[in-house]
Amino acid sequence: MNPPGALANFRVVRILSGIQPSGALHLGNYFGMMRPAIELQDQGDAYYFIANYHSMTSLFDADERRTNTLDVALDFLACGLDPAKSVFWKQSDVPEVTELAWLLSTLTPMGFLNRCHSYKDKKARLADGDEDKVNHGLFAYPVLMAADILIFDSNVVPVGKDQKQHIEVTRDIAAKFNNQYGETFVIPEPRIREEVAVVPGTDGQKMSKSYGNTIEIFGPEKPIRKKIMSIVMDSRDISEPKPDAEKNTAVQLLKLVAPPEVAKEVEDKLRAGGFGYGDLKKALFEHTWNYFADARKKREDLANNLDYVNQILKAGAEKARVLATKVLDRAKKASGLD
Repeated sequence: MNPPGALANFRVVRILSGIQPSGALHLGNYFGMMRPAIELQDQGDAYYFIANYHSMTSLFDADERRTNTLDVALDFLACGLDPAKSVFWKQSDVPEVTELAWLLSTLTPMGFLNRCHSYKDKKARLADGDEDKVNHGLFAYPVLMAADILIFDSNVVPVGKDQKQHIEVTRDIAAKFNNQYGETFVIPEPRIREEVAVVPGTDGQKMSKSYGNTIEIFGPEKPIRKKIMSIVMDSRDISEPKPDAEKNTAVQLLKLVAPPEVAKEVEDKLRAGGFGYGDLKKALFEHTWNYFADARKKREDLANNLDYVNQILKAGAEKARVLATKVLDRAKKASGLD
């Protein structure tokens, strides 16, 4: 058992976050996770990974997973992830995380997992007769997520509001392990930016690939324009004042990609009446397209230098494994495996 206060000298502010390669990254991914993570690079020891193990709960095409994984790497680097400031790797290149997941699972009450909103929501969306799609990985997702976090002694985890419960589960699991085997794991804290905690999709629900309502960060101009122009609006006439303009989905998205004064001007015009939804959507497209212009160019350059991208991921995995091995060994020793 670890002696009391085994982690008392832990001083590093370590930031940990991951993102699934389950499809093209969208505005919800960027503002909910990617931008906050990138901004935190200068505030601590940043560890960011592509969660390809997690993608296996819902994506079953091997080639698509490989393609998506590379796309996520390109997207994240293009948007500002700096390999000189962050450790960046593929989850599957650090196999220690799955070993730790087993250790944690032996102390994780079924009730913790049964209460998780993400699992219940995904299960509820499946049609009758699709029960076989509710796999163990989907149910045990929070345990693997806990292993991702705890194996790097992470103490700051930037997540979307919908992931807050999973961090609470991680904290509970870590506390149970520490109570049972002695002080072993750092207890992490979530970092949530409330102003962009939930980014709306084209139908007004939370933007999510599972809802089919996303607006991609990168991609051809015409499909992105078409998606933005398809945003669902109410049936009020153009001349009618919209006193609730701040609730409009396009207005909410515009506030993310346009300068504050521009977004306020558009919102005021909508509130006063005489400003059409078509003009609102056109403004949203232009600002969205321009917002990612520099990143689009950088992504093109990276796509033409894949050896460089793969080397970043390889070097990141090697560095991540050094720390992961240290923490796993600590947990195995504490629990009597070594």
